[in-house]
Amino acid sequence: MRSYALRTAQGGLRCLSWRPLCHKSKVAYQKCRGFIATPICREEDRKWSTPLAKQLTEAINTTGPIPLASYMRMCLTSDIGGYYTGAIEAGRDQFGRKGDFITSPEISQIFGELIGIWFVAEWMSQGRPKQGVELIEVGPGRGTLMDDMLRTMRNFKDMASSIETVYMVEASKELRAAQKNLLCGEDAVMTESKIGWHSTSKYSGLPIVWTDSIKAIPQDPSKTPFIVAHEFFDALPIHAFQVVEVPPNQQPAPAGSNTSSSSRPDSPTTPSPTYQWREMVVSPTPQGTTHADLGTPKSQQHEPVPEFQLTLNPSTTRHAQYLPESSPRYRTLKSTPGALIEICPDASLYASDFASRIGGSIPSPKNPNAIPKPRPSGAALILDYGPADTIPANSLRGIRQHRRVSPFSSPGLVDLSADVDFGAVAEAALLASPGVEVHGPVDQAYFLESMGVRQRAEMLIQKLGQGAGSEEKKNEIERSWKRLVDRGPGGMGKVYKVLAILPENEGRRRPVGFGGDVSA
Repeated sequence: MRSYALRTAQGGLRCLSWRPLCHKSKVAYQKCRGFIATPICREEDRKWSTPLAKQLTEAINTTGPIPLASYMRMCLTSDIGGYYTGAIEAGRDQFGRKGDFITSPEISQIFGELIGIWFVAEWMSQGRPKQGVELIEVGPGRGTLMDDMLRTMRNFKDMASSIETVYMVEASKELRAAQKNLLCGEDAVMTESKIGWHSTSKYSGLPIVWTDSIKAIPQDPSKTPFIVAHEFFDALPIHAFQVVEVPPNQQPAPAGSNTSSSSRPDSPTTPSPTYQWREMVVSPTPQGTTHADLGTPKSQQHEPVPEFQLTLNPSTTRHAQYLPESSPRYRTLKSTPGALIEICPDASLYASDFASRIGGSIPSPKNPNAIPKPRPSGAALILDYGPADTIPANSLRGIRQHRRVSPFSSPGLVDLSADVDFGAVAEAALLASPGVEVHGPVDQAYFLESMGVRQRAEMLIQKLGQGAGSEEKKNEIERSWKRLVDRGPGGMGKVYKVLAILPENEGRRRPVGFGGDVSA
């Protein structure tokens, strides 16, 4: 996946939108230049691409520029035309060839089957518990992945009988309905309770519960949770920050200092330049702005000028004061002028939740409601795209109808996503629970090949025989599995990564797909 760099103004109010950035280096740098402040234009007669665009502009004009995370959250989950929760086009489907993007489960059934096999292998390695198993998926899309997993697991009768409940964490009413139709049947009844929405799976009558938050799923230390998150973390809102150099004359004078003497250039008490994190914020694009003003890539200049832009906040913000200071991974970059980072607090919250369900957590003054777990059990599998060992920067992207578009255009109609910081996910999981360990991330190609993707494809091709139309189906199976493991530039096998959270065992066992085998 390509990403685009932000050209920001060091102390100004505007920035050029995007330009290509190479990710080979550990730190991203910026070339900056200043701009003259643009007066606020009248918006009464402006035509908006979506109702959400108008709402966002009115809110920003009232409160001032908003954090990138707030913009992403509104675009994806707003009740008024949010991409997932407030569709404004009848019959719109975000997924598949007719939608905006296609995911691995939609490309080939083999993907979901192998994920199901991975959890079966973990169930075996953890002593084959006879009851108390929970399947949890966050961001289930149309339900294709869970459908393939359940269809595969029913072939392992002891494993299937140990599953008590399937939980689907889904905020979209429309997607909950689509998932219910696929997993339970169109005629199946869905009832509502305090926890969420309930129905019965077509596979062995398993109860399925939908919630709009993972916090609604009870944490029970006697349960064995198997959690999957596929292309979920990339859609969580991010904050973006840049290191700026603060000149001595802009630094606050130390308490009790003599201002007149300390401000003299030749004074020995003149402070050295310091560095601060500044937050990237979103504001409306002034009317009359052109693609040339924004530095829009040529491939996107046939589109209308984006209605919003990313700017560098001229002063420090609350988020800039604590988020980049929350990890030594970020703090080490503070002395590097122009360094850019993206931080996703929600990703850390989900990773912490996964870890505490698997390994338990220790009550403390900061976490008095923590639930200890005498015997850690379960597993979480996270599959998404992002760098394996660096902090993401400039990775925000917009996708519409399988094409890259500006993430600041047509709010609510464009899918927004950003690279996952796997290092931050691992760090959050390990801090949340002493009862877990983390494996990976490994490339998706390595994981799927270790799980037997080629062998499964050969079995499916062999089953087709020589009937009418079989050659076309065989070719499709061949193309699909090879696409999943493509290691070429931008290939899914290289760009996508897989990370596992498991019960802590002092590294004595590596899981399947990460260099290990089943230890039943």
